[in-house]
Amino acid sequence: MNDTVQTAEESAPTEGGSTAPESGGLGWMTRTIASLPETAALLFVLAGLILYFSLASEYFFDFDNFVNIAQNSAVIGIIAMPATVLLIGGQVDLSVGSIAGLMGMTMAVATTATDAETTPYGLGVGIGLALLITVALGLAIGAFNGFAVTKIGLNSIIVTLGGLAMFRGLTKVLGDGQTIRINGFGDLGVSRPFLDIPTPVWIFIGVSIACHLLLKFTVYGRSIYAVGANPHAARLAGIRTSRVLFIAFVLTAVATALAGLIRVSQVGSAATNGGAGFELTVVTAIILGGASLSGGRGSIAGTFLALLVLNVLENGLIQTGVPTFWIEFSEGALLIVAVSFDRLRVRLGSAE
Repeated sequence: MNDTVQTAEESAPTEGGSTAPESGGLGWMTRTIASLPETAALLFVLAGLILYFSLASEYFFDFDNFVNIAQNSAVIGIIAMPATVLLIGGQVDLSVGSIAGLMGMTMAVATTATDAETTPYGLGVGIGLALLITVALGLAIGAFNGFAVTKIGLNSIIVTLGGLAMFRGLTKVLGDGQTIRINGFGDLGVSRPFLDIPTPVWIFIGVSIACHLLLKFTVYGRSIYAVGANPHAARLAGIRTSRVLFIAFVLTAVATALAGLIRVSQVGSAATNGGAGFELTVVTAIILGGASLSGGRGSIAGTFLALLVLNVLENGLIQTGVPTFWIEFSEGALLIVAVSFDRLRVRLGSAE
């Protein structure tokens, strides 16, 4: 994505609000909202949604429902956290949904014995070896994406859109177009080891904390912001930009592999359309959380809160009887709104 060289002044990363331009073309309210810190705005929206749906549905404000919201956030969140790191670097992975589906199918096929009619590619190996095979495949996919972008110089959107189609096709080939059940792998997705909260939620929290620490307190974190803001200046400063971005691609793919494994553990089977639409939700959450499509800006806290906003909204709409297609519509609309505010933040920042 970030293939053009910018000046340092144009591309410096920003964390807070900016002074509004003098132009009167934008409404005062819009400028005010856009200039708010992302976390503050998202907390305000989240609190408003919780209050509204608590009044609208007697079943919303309930511990089990909040656990359900957290669990629904977990699988996407595990992908979105390293994907935030990647987008801060000015790159994007649109193949995450297909990767998650492929990882789930790989796990199912690896643990299922060969059958000419149902699982022609079945390996029939144990859970442990199947996990190693799946994670290794995820790592290899991340390395492929990273190599294609950083070494060959291809655009990340093109590479990962191609991957979206390739990995979905491979999923259908492995599964022979069928849904494959997987046995003996349910604990990862449904167990509740502590405080009656499911394992995926704890994994999501752990991945979020790890990515936050990576961005805020390591040389790598400072480097990825610099690369996203101005790759040319980062190279002149001695940062190995290709290596920084390569690592981000690998981290995203490995986390996606983990998310795919969790999803098949939750549902007990792998479908050829598994993970479909994940990429839309991931990108929506990251942009809504304050990351910039041009790179150099974003935070784990913002993405975390944005995911909660999306899932609280979806859960609340379901509980209040809103048809499913309107929920899908709202997610697409939120993506457009998020990108619009991203562009507005850029305009506000350039007016300083």
